[in-house]
Amino acid sequence: MSTAIVWFRRDLCLEDNPALSSASQRHERIVPVYVHSPSTRNPWAAGDTSRWWLHQSLAALSQALAARGSSLRLCQGEAASALRAIANETAACAVYWNRRYEPGEAKSDELLIQSLRKAGIHSETYGSSLLLDPSGVKTEKGCGYRVFSPFWKRFTGILKSDAYCWRPLPAPAPWRHATDTCRNFPTLAALNVLPKGCWHQKFTDNWKPGAAGANERLEHFFRCCLARYPHQRDLLADEVTSRLSPHLHFGEISPRQILWRLKPFLARKQDDPERAGAECFLRQIGWREFAHHLVFHHPELPDHPLRRSFSGFPWRSPDDYAEDLCAWRAGQTGIPLVDAGMRELWQTGWMHNRARMVVSCFLTKNLLIPWQEGARWFWDTLVDADLANNIVGWQWSAGCGPDAAPYFRIFNPVTQARRFDPDGRYVRRWVPELALTAGQAIFAPWDTNASPRNYPKPIVSIAASRHRALTAYTALRRRQVSSRPEL
Repeated sequence: MSTAIVWFRRDLCLEDNPALSSASQRHERIVPVYVHSPSTRNPWAAGDTSRWWLHQSLAALSQALAARGSSLRLCQGEAASALRAIANETAACAVYWNRRYEPGEAKSDELLIQSLRKAGIHSETYGSSLLLDPSGVKTEKGCGYRVFSPFWKRFTGILKSDAYCWRPLPAPAPWRHATDTCRNFPTLAALNVLPKGCWHQKFTDNWKPGAAGANERLEHFFRCCLARYPHQRDLLADEVTSRLSPHLHFGEISPRQILWRLKPFLARKQDDPERAGAECFLRQIGWREFAHHLVFHHPELPDHPLRRSFSGFPWRSPDDYAEDLCAWRAGQTGIPLVDAGMRELWQTGWMHNRARMVVSCFLTKNLLIPWQEGARWFWDTLVDADLANNIVGWQWSAGCGPDAAPYFRIFNPVTQARRFDPDGRYVRRWVPELALTAGQAIFAPWDTNASPRNYPKPIVSIAASRHRALTAYTALRRRQVSSRPEL
């Protein structure tokens, strides 16, 4: 009777889990394992909000396994040593896991495979977190894409081809549990995944981590939001977006499951509103794939701009921007839409995508604070803190990433509020100091002397700071032009 280990990582579900399905088909007994490997040397170790979600998701996975008569074995330390030890203890002959695509992950997996091979243990890896492996989507020259439009054309072409299979999702694995000879492995509480303090308890009102919560979100989106999605997804006060991003990040639902649910809507008539919603939502899935594609092909992106010439941009110095950065983090900039977005983030661990674009543009362009500062804050506070999405999103806002118009795009937070929060419901919800401010004055209370005493004055003039940003960008472009060699 053969035994295999299934190593769970960021694939915390039983359904549509390729590693789990394959192991279950080939072996009589399965040992589910999660290895917690915190590292102080990793600059992108999970932030407190991500750790809260991870703890809840591991608890949900453990319950799902228990319902099948199995259990999740938890351990802490270096993955290779932990997996070899469990294999020796349980007589497992193979380890199965799903790949990750962040910088360094492929190299780490290869070293792990070599380590297991030396111990006489077979290993197999699979793709589950993306629809397409980034290494397989390339230009005609064999390079990775840097612009979304040609990437999207190639990406959708592959999805429509015969090579990409629309086969049914694999059924949940039938569990025949390998009895552990040692019961001394840590409990979830003993892993210390959960951050200290009680501040994170407020997230339980807004989120249900785990595969069950992911599927509830998915069904609600298709039932209540899909037809409205193309026209209302940018409205800040309306919950028309899917909010699936944290579930996708932790692998509680796979992008292939979402694609499969989209399939019948994509086959409807052209004028069907739900088809339009499905096409629009698939494009958002494409943006997620594109972000991972960029970071896979440019592993330096977490620390360096995609547009390398942008390295010389004249950001303000830390001593100069320290107070403004604190005001931005706390939602005390005096700019209502910016403050609403930042307070929503602090209270819920999430922010509407339109608000994310506004607050990131405000930080990088109106305040001239480096995008890395914003990326770090989002990394610590977002429940969907995904490295690729976070970094590429911030570089897009700063103008140093995959943006066709980085030079002149500077969002005006007042104009954005009037367009995407026309009745002020979003601002009033998250900035209660302005709840009684009437009409359009809520978006720029300083213009009408409508700011209440307990709400700060703007830390910067929108018009003057826009001019300052354009001047800085113009100077950078001129330096780039003058430094080009003559032909």
